[in-house]
This record gives sequence, C-alpha cells and structure tokens, in this order.
Amino acid sequence: MDLNRKIPLHAVLFAAFVGSAAASSFISGDVFVSHGSGGRNLLQAKTSCPVNFEFMNYTIITSKCKGPQYPATPCCGALKEFACPYAAELNDLTNDCASTMFSYINLYGRYPPGLFASECREGKEGLSCTAYAPQSENASQNDSSSSHIHMSLISIVFLVCGIVLQLLFS
Repeated sequence: MDLNRKIPLHAVLFAAFVGSAAASSFISGDVFVSHGSGGRNLLQAKTSCPVNFEFMNYTIITSKCKGPQYPATPCCGALKEFACPYAAELNDLTNDCASTMFSYINLYGRYPPGLFASECREGKEGLSCTAYAPQSENASQNDSSSSHIHMSLISIVFLVCGIVLQLLFS
C-alpha cells in the first residue's frame, strides 16, 4: 500500500475507534466492585444495558433514603420501588445494568459505598419484587429504542467524520 492509502485508512480507523468509545454513555461501576476469581468472565465482555438509566427519575430513592443515618426500611423500600420493574435486566449477569444503575443511584444520591448492599438483604435469593409489577413491554421497548437511536446517531456522525477525513487525505 502506498502512503496515500495508509493515511485515509488510519483516519477512518481512528474515527471508528473514537465513535465506538463515544457511543458508550455509561460508566460501569464494575471497576469498584470485587468479583472474586473471574475465571472465564475475564475474557467475556459484558453487553451494554438495554435500559437507559441515565435520565431516569431518582427522586423515588433520594427523597426517601436520607443520611446521615440512612434507615434500612425507607432506603430498601425505595430501592425496590425503583429497581423491581427492571429485575430481569438487573439479574442478567451478561450485561452491565446493575453496575450502571448503582452508579447513577450513587451519583444522584451521594450515598456511602456499599450502602444498599449492606442494608438491603432479604434472603439467599436477594430482594423480593413480588409486590411490584414489572414494567410494561412498551415502556421497556421505548427506553431501548431511544438509546438505540442515540447510539445510531453517534455512529452516523463518526462515520461521516471518517468519510470527510478520507476525502481530505486522498
């Protein structure tokens, strides 16, 4: 390959790399959580969460779970009220929904690390969500489709940038 071909190819690859990095709008909390021995999980990347937790209303939790004492009953009740509609997604270990949700809960509520993990325990199975109806499929599909549209728009912007760079350098 001659030099004229290499520059546009590098520019396109760079734009694609930047585009894929910018398309991820969530900061995973997995870096702060100890998972013990990882085994094969170290080689398997988690998929992004199909639920967009970024713009959800966290006042359900922040209005009921207040410090400095953070009483378990209102805090855990608020957590269940907020999270139970998404129990299926949060329990799916192949995605980053749980870490994403807790990242935003801690961001908006400024809670101490591990507050909900240490306070909210109901048994071996975890928190019971039987009193809370799951979210309707239409609302879940709307959340998923809006985040998909957002990702598509970012990808298109970076694709156009790559094409422009290729035209400039060719």
